[in-house]
Amino acid sequence: MSLPFDLCDQTLRAIVSRHGLTEVETPLADLVSPMSPHPVGHTRIFRGDAVAKLVYVGLVVPPIQLDSHMIFAFTPADSAVPHFTLDSVYGGSYHAFHLDLISRADLATNLEYLDAAYRPLTETFERTSTLDGLTPAAVGPRQRAVMSPWMLVHRATEEAFGQIRAAVDAYAGHWGDLVEKGLPAPAGTDLAARDAAVRANIFSRDVDPVWAQVSRLLGDDTTDAIRRELLADE
Repeated sequence: MSLPFDLCDQTLRAIVSRHGLTEVETPLADLVSPMSPHPVGHTRIFRGDAVAKLVYVGLVVPPIQLDSHMIFAFTPADSAVPHFTLDSVYGGSYHAFHLDLISRADLATNLEYLDAAYRPLTETFERTSTLDGLTPAAVGPRQRAVMSPWMLVHRATEEAFGQIRAAVDAYAGHWGDLVEKGLPAPAGTDLAARDAAVRANIFSRDVDPVWAQVSRLLGDDTTDAIRRELLADE
């Protein structure tokens, strides 16, 4: 098992076990590419109650030194609890990761919500950000604006990548506590409408250039089918 797969798989298993998720069939289970006669990746989808949907996408293509694994765990449309996301990647000359909780409310105008959802992560965020061997990933301010200020997104040496499990466990553990306890919605927030708009931006081809890279590997139709799974819980 590779380091990126191991990190993602152990986190996925912990979420599935803690929140009682059930895996469901998907036509995207095997991802194929003109680049290989064998599947170059897999999609797994899980469903539950307090966690409405979890989507895993893994892409492993040795000829181009790609080993990429992603989890997105979504809370229900009427929940104020953030979504959880983890990407863990090996790209040939580097490792990389992206870890975040995606807010369900505007943080600048809802400090009570901000403090409950994110403030407990501050020490982990600051400690992880200063690890030797990490460098900021090439993510511009436009893309950062649709995520949270507590987002960790870095390239890493192999040694540094091996040290980020503590941060992943801390983020996933805190998020799991929020899922179990619930989080009051700030007044005046249409949770479902806001979530649909935010997810449309996060998974937009225009916002995130990774979709162009996925399309080159899998084709536009398959890539858009994966995006649709991420855009909505239904």
